[in-house]
Amino acid sequence: MINNSEADFNKAYNKALVHEIQHLFNPEEASLISFSDIKKLLKPKNESYIGIKTIPISSIVGSEDRYNDFDKEFFPKNLHLRSRWQSIDDAHQKDIILPPISLYELGGLYFVRDGNHRVSVAKAQGIEFIDAEVVSLKTEIKLKPGLSYKKMKKQVINYEKRVFYSETNFGDITDYWCLDFSATGQYDVIYNHILTHKYYINQNKTEEISMQEAITSWFETVYLPVIKHITNRKILRRFPGRTPSDLYVWFIKYWDEIKTKFGESYSIDDTIEDFTERYGVRFFRRIKNKITKILMDF
Repeated sequence: MINNSEADFNKAYNKALVHEIQHLFNPEEASLISFSDIKKLLKPKNESYIGIKTIPISSIVGSEDRYNDFDKEFFPKNLHLRSRWQSIDDAHQKDIILPPISLYELGGLYFVRDGNHRVSVAKAQGIEFIDAEVVSLKTEIKLKPGLSYKKMKKQVINYEKRVFYSETNFGDITDYWCLDFSATGQYDVIYNHILTHKYYINQNKTEEISMQEAITSWFETVYLPVIKHITNRKILRRFPGRTPSDLYVWFIKYWDEIKTKFGESYSIDDTIEDFTERYGVRFFRRIKNKITKILMDF
């Protein structure tokens, strides 16, 4: 005869299976988030001990090291979790008080350091709050609960874009509002490109040019020619999921490497063509990769 804890585990495990099937073609939407991935994304500068707090379980979105064992709703994905899970479920049914779990707080959300099974059982039982010992990592970015890692990444990129446009006045200066990226940290790269461009222009000036002039010059003489080449040659088709600005950053970095090897005479146009041939995905190869991924998921 199945006892209550065994039945509870089976029910929670089956829910994880259903979620996996529902997100068969987009598994990330059902995945628990890795704390390490979010930490790399937000790059917090320091941490502080907060102490014991009562935390809404809905705001616990990830785990430090058990993110592969549970799904996004903290339902168990693996049968080897059964014994530990059922013992905690049994303790809850007997009103045995368990110690607080341990959490990291980052961007307004929480990630489990210790107590993944306790969170899972509480979630399965419909409990809304749990006591936790919290360590907070400081960041200016506030994340939204319920998002996948991919959407959180997009939220961080949007934040970085707002900061860049606000601090440099880039949009008003250039009337260009689509400096977009698919990876974080790229607006810092662009800012450094502009500063480098400004430095070289000032080499031949008796009076230092303004930042506005530097942005205008970089945009018109460096950035736009590369973007026009990308557009005219339809190169973006060879890099699915990327933006023109992604390619600009890659091409300039690759150009610097090429010039170190072959000299300053190596043109940016030749660099773009060489990079595209080396790293761009051709149409039929892209279709083959998609089919292979679908078959592997099955």
